[in-house]
Amino acid sequence: MTYQEKKSIVSLISAILIFGSFCLYMYPQYPEGGLGSAETFRYWGSFVLILTVVSIVAHIIISIIFNIVFRMTTKEKEPKFMDELDKLIDLKANRNSFFVFIIGFLLAMSSLIIYQPSQMMFIILIASGFISDVMGSVTKLYHYRRGV
Repeated sequence: MTYQEKKSIVSLISAILIFGSFCLYMYPQYPEGGLGSAETFRYWGSFVLILTVVSIVAHIIISIIFNIVFRMTTKEKEPKFMDELDKLIDLKANRNSFFVFIIGFLLAMSSLIIYQPSQMMFIILIASGFISDVMGSVTKLYHYRRGV
């Protein structure tokens, strides 16, 4: 397996673990008030902001640990350059990831149009962000395995 394939697998697993553990952490903190209470909006706003920060920091730390472990086990350095294939795969992964997020964003805004609770908008946005992260990692893994 190449460095890029291993990195994609680690990114996929870490995204799932980070999102799952954060959701398990935040679930007990859900407010008991009504659907439209200010506390509910505060909860979902903090959920999105904290998840963003935690996800970024955790991905950075996991990337550093992965590079250290990779170097210790294989005695190779990580590739310092991206060739045309790497750039093309990265662009395809970003395209698919952005496409999934934009569809999720449009669905979230559509949920407000059809008079769904505002919580539904937050849930759809959070889920589409998670799915887009997973989609990017899966796309990279797929193209490194099967080619472009």
